[in-house]
Amino acid sequence: MEDTYRHKGLRQQMVDALRAKGITDERVLEAMNTVPRHFFLDSSLDNLAYKDQPLPILCDQTISQPSTVAFQSQLLEVEPGMKVLEIGTGSGYQTAILCTLGARVYTIERQKALFDRTKPFLLRMNYRAKCYLGDGYKGLTEVDYSPYDRIIITCGAPMIPQPVVDQLKVGGLLVIPVGDELQEMLRLRKTDGEPVIEKFGNFRFVPMLGGKQF
Repeated sequence: MEDTYRHKGLRQQMVDALRAKGITDERVLEAMNTVPRHFFLDSSLDNLAYKDQPLPILCDQTISQPSTVAFQSQLLEVEPGMKVLEIGTGSGYQTAILCTLGARVYTIERQKALFDRTKPFLLRMNYRAKCYLGDGYKGLTEVDYSPYDRIIITCGAPMIPQPVVDQLKVGGLLVIPVGDELQEMLRLRKTDGEPVIEKFGNFRFVPMLGGKQF
């Protein structure tokens, strides 16, 4: 794999477009400009890697379009050293962005073929996330690193899963797309009482497959 001057130029154009679309967090923009998105895709998709569109990966899943990755990352308000749970490792691209932002990332994937490819790939690329195979609808149950400062869900959930909220620390943020065919991006802030939920418009994600067999 090579990260050529051409790739770097396209990545800068992508970041300029993200800024024009309203991404204002300079740390997120810098991370998007650092992580080579084409590494996370089949080489046949190289010419599309920096277009603002979702692209296919294994197991009929997709890598989210850059503007969605940047938007979720911005909503998450990650600070270096924070403990972040990611539900839906997928290609590992969002994982890499979180690692580049300085987070301690714990990520879970339910598709074994994706997990078997992505875990060693992230390690080879020096993204030191802890990767697990499991049902993300329950949060991370294989080991207990909770509570998390931040939780991000990268697939469309029919509702906010309470087991995931239970693993978030008080004052922490959960970013999640909720809905069936079309999802609404929500940001939940956990409090000692009722959570505070903000809404950020509609998106389309592959569905969360909670409770399904691996």
